Amino acid sequence: MAIPKTMSGFYLTGHGGPEVLEWREDIPVPEPGLGQVLVRVAAAGVNNTDINTRVGWYSSDVTGATDAVDQDVEAGGWGGALRFPRIQGGDLCGIIEAVGDRVHFSPGQRVTCPINLPRPRPGHPQGFIALGSEIDGAFAQYCLVEADDLYDVSASPLSDVEIAAVPCAFGTAENLLTRAGVTSGQKVLITGASGGVGMAAVQLAALRGATVWGVTGSAKAEVVKSQGAAGTFERDEPLPQDMFDVVIDVVGGPAWASLILSLKPGGHYAVSGAIAGPMVQADLRDIYLRDITIHGCTHQTPEVFGRLVELMNAGRIQPLISRTYPLRDIALAQSDFQSKTFPGKLVLIP
Repeated sequence: MAIPKTMSGFYLTGHGGPEVLEWREDIPVPEPGLGQVLVRVAAAGVNNTDINTRVGWYSSDVTGATDAVDQDVEAGGWGGALRFPRIQGGDLCGIIEAVGDRVHFSPGQRVTCPINLPRPRPGHPQGFIALGSEIDGAFAQYCLVEADDLYDVSASPLSDVEIAAVPCAFGTAENLLTRAGVTSGQKVLITGASGGVGMAAVQLAALRGATVWGVTGSAKAEVVKSQGAAGTFERDEPLPQDMFDVVIDVVGGPAWASLILSLKPGGHYAVSGAIAGPMVQADLRDIYLRDITIHGCTHQTPEVFGRLVELMNAGRIQPLISRTYPLRDIALAQSDFQSKTFPGKLVLIP
């Protein structure tokens, strides 16, 4: 089948509400150059990060929770100011349609990639760019990707929709667990445990042999347990002190000090999100006198995503999908995501 000259998809035209997402049917289909691959998007996950980028939450001027941004921002992307228009979409599962020169993939292969694409440079070995932020992503019919960033998942028993639920949520979760050094026999507490990253962290930590507790609402407690958690805590429930070896946090906000106190002396706290608010307060003595290690986790080494690909291809992870939507219904999908009504992942189909 011939590749069309234009495609449908969404342009992000600025920072703001859903109104800044513009549906277009005349977006030029990119042509792969040296080392590049044109991927036909089969499915694209819905994530906090795409919403955060849309509203400009990554700006240092914003100090509130992710669902409460009501100000104009200029540099609101992962790496600062974005270039508009931008096609968002950090979660990609697709089929290769065309390849440029010096590419080891072939048309017809099913592929995916991490949302954080490594771009180290002198003086910044942890440099990266984000799919759907610094470069165009998966909220369109086609996506242009560097071949070196892609992974073959043709052999995976997971569906296209399930694979599209992996990169951001499971990639972030596996990176958090890796940086915190989670191992068998440890006790691990995971906040936001019914969301995409939290539920992935529950599943992946249990696979590592850890005993897992999740923080979630009572309505979703059984779902979290079904993913491998031994128990759950209500969001406003007091946490036990000195109990956990590791805390995996994507929530932040007012409960932050209690998360630090829930760690055993010598424990590890790893963070990769702050949906309840980025401004936190605690007693520094509770950190340094108890030898707590804090890990800020965004950059991912290729080994992290490589392990996930092995798990996907072996069928050892199983993302929970609550709903799928036509890509055209992105505003509804993101609204449903922000409502926190559904556990696990929501996925868009171009």
